[in-house]
Amino acid sequence: MIRHFVALRFKAGTPKDAKRGLTDDLSGLDERIDGILDFRACPNISVEDPLVRGYRDLFLFDFRDASVRDANLADEVHQGIGARIVAELEGGAEGVFVLDFET
Repeated sequence: MIRHFVALRFKAGTPKDAKRGLTDDLSGLDERIDGILDFRACPNISVEDPLVRGYRDLFLFDFRDASVRDANLADEVHQGIGARIVAELEGGAEGVFVLDFET
């Protein structure tokens, strides 16, 4: 299984409902892409502010394997959601951190 972890640094003032709409759209990708095992979104509640560096919103996907992850990355709907997310981030793509690992 591949866990795809994403931390986001939204622009100050991004409304909570805008963030929720984006993560709701991501959560629906399992209907398009076979092999998405789980999706979760949550706030980063760390108290280590200097180390958080503003990455206060998190989500993760669990994919059956790397081929499912790759299909998700190539999916046009996923790419559209990703572009909408990047447009809301502080510094654009500089406001996202991605980490994939096998479990």
